[in-house]
Amino acid sequence: MKTYSAKPTEIEKKWVLIDAEGLVVGRLASLVALRLRGKHKPTFTPHMDGGDFVVVVNAAKVRLSGRKAEQKKYFSHSGYMGHESFTPVSSLLERAPGEVIEKAVFGMLPKNSLSRQRLRLKLKVYAAADHPHVAQQPKPFAVKVSA
Repeated sequence: MKTYSAKPTEIEKKWVLIDAEGLVVGRLASLVALRLRGKHKPTFTPHMDGGDFVVVVNAAKVRLSGRKAEQKKYFSHSGYMGHESFTPVSSLLERAPGEVIEKAVFGMLPKNSLSRQRLRLKLKVYAAADHPHVAQQPKPFAVKVSA
């Protein structure tokens, strides 16, 4: 039996709309990463971009579990000695809530050029409920909120 490998003409890409209101960041990110890679499809091929376009709305209303709001920090370094900076996730969530979701999704994708391309082109994150992708008719994706 031969291993199935999808061809570019066979790949069907859909648009999915996820409402992030009340969802935990990590659980949302794992769901989005799964959709971006296309692992939910029976025609999944690791070296092909077979995932869906994902539109995440209400990113400002996302939750952090545990004590991450006061403890979690993002690290960045300029390359010069002593020029490291730590940004608390709570301040980043107020300033740019979409960036928190993008960083979480990036952490759950494999570190290669195809994943960076997927993240840049196929993930659209918006802080409010409105988005400019109405013409693509994204299908709402129901996610259960666990309390």
